[in-house]
Amino acid sequence: MFGLGPFEMVVIGVIAVILFGGNLPEVARKLGGSYREFRRGLNEVQQQFRMAENEVKKTFTPDDSSAPEADEDEDEPSGPSVPKFKPPA
Repeated sequence: MFGLGPFEMVVIGVIAVILFGGNLPEVARKLGGSYREFRRGLNEVQQQFRMAENEVKKTFTPDDSSAPEADEDEDEPSGPSVPKFKPPA
């Protein structure tokens, strides 16, 4: 866990008991609640990004059913036009 060995974990535990004493369970509970709220907020932000990404994909994905009908009378191509190449004389 985080690259900590058993000795480091014991030292951290002893320091926590010295600093917080009898309030250690309450501090741990508050820390857990704060972490839970942070994760909940992070998940909401991720969900909003996913929804925005899906909207953008829907916007830029062509739909066959909603595509405009091409006129058969139209002589010009529907794509972009480029100038004709004329070889030098």
